[in-house]
Amino acid sequence: MTTTALLAELERELGPGGIRRGDQIAQRHWADVSGLDPVCPLALILPRTVAEVSAVMAACRRHGHTIIVQGGMTGAAAGAQPREGEIALSLERLNGIEETDPWSATMTVLAGTPLAAIQKAAADAGFSCGIDLGARDSATIGGIVSTNAGGNQVIRYGMARRNILGLEVVLADGTVVTGLNKMLKNNAGYDWTQLFIGAEGTLGVVTRVVVQLQPPLPAVRAALLAVDGTNEALAALRLARQMLPAGLLVFEIMWREYYELAASVEGVAPPLPAGHDGYVLVEVPGPAAGDHPIEAWLERALEEGLIQDAVVARSLADRNAFWAMRESAYKFSQVVAPPINFDISFPLDRMAEAIDRMRAGMPALGPDVKWCVFGHLADGNVHVMVMTPRKTEVKEAVDDLVYGITAALGGSVSAEHGIGRVKRKHLPLSRSPEELALMQRLKTCLDPQGLLNPGRVVDPTSD
Repeated sequence: MTTTALLAELERELGPGGIRRGDQIAQRHWADVSGLDPVCPLALILPRTVAEVSAVMAACRRHGHTIIVQGGMTGAAAGAQPREGEIALSLERLNGIEETDPWSATMTVLAGTPLAAIQKAAADAGFSCGIDLGARDSATIGGIVSTNAGGNQVIRYGMARRNILGLEVVLADGTVVTGLNKMLKNNAGYDWTQLFIGAEGTLGVVTRVVVQLQPPLPAVRAALLAVDGTNEALAALRLARQMLPAGLLVFEIMWREYYELAASVEGVAPPLPAGHDGYVLVEVPGPAAGDHPIEAWLERALEEGLIQDAVVARSLADRNAFWAMRESAYKFSQVVAPPINFDISFPLDRMAEAIDRMRAGMPALGPDVKWCVFGHLADGNVHVMVMTPRKTEVKEAVDDLVYGITAALGGSVSAEHGIGRVKRKHLPLSRSPEELALMQRLKTCLDPQGLLNPGRVVDPTSD
């Protein structure tokens, strides 16, 4: 009766089209990319304004009903994927760029705005956006902020957190807290916005975001390098930081297992021959005219034996070919089997040992198991994919292997995709009991009834 009364109240508040049920709910709201079985939410709430988001949360509080928050549904940790009987709040209609301020180099946007739209608007205004993800066309800024997403350019611009100056958030009781700061310096009391970045919607609903824009990079050069070891790749990274005055934009690695699988994907041609231990995709900004510093760095790295081969992009087509290799992972499920995915990070001085331990442990999973590892080497974030027709059968053993190595080497069970539901039980491997207790205290303080995204991150609600 409480749920029926709540939905009736929300229908009156939001008007026609504000709530969908049953067959009216598109399947994109049933699942994210975590691989869990899709579940249709009990109802889908589609507010058009921040005031409507506030009204929804206030109504849920009065009726004591939980709600999950959805953005672009590109998350990999089941944070926004509904469970049976859950109501979903989608921010897809809370979409648009409200202001671009060229003086402060900021953009104020609504939470449901896709990242690609922000990138285009920034470029049109003579700027660039420091956040970039493979899911840029569908990932929304609210979800990116809520998971503190990383992506391809973290080495230069940092995680999402470093690109956000201000937020507006609706709390679990419907209170709207607005702090749309556009200043680089603002030490007026607690910076409460930091609590909500990376909280995965468990503390409040992000509704507006102030994004710090960056100057454009007019002369980016791309190259693909072959290395014969992880430490050699890291040494090339250290040399790059010494020799490249404008720094790096991208430093991505594909170890040999990945590169060989990528070469088997239809339409993807390897720019360098196989046979090396790893392949590094780099992008280097430089001057618009004159010699580009990438050439001197590559020459020195070759002389010192840090890299064994290299090819520099001479056209946009060459650059796209490099990225086709790096982003071919999206097609691996078609070549082998749906993967078990991991998003982990290691201290750089332990990265080589982490890869060696995975190579030593994976064969024990069985001859039908294919695996690969790749990722954002410069910031210590790697993605592991384990593929086998026996996915359900080997899942626990795979988790034990990968997360066991992660914990033993002082790594993190989640580098950039969040905890959600699928990693909640592994969170103690990366956080101390005291840290977990503090997280739970924050959750209880801001959401005492446990209404927001229950069962996610630190919430002990069972699946």
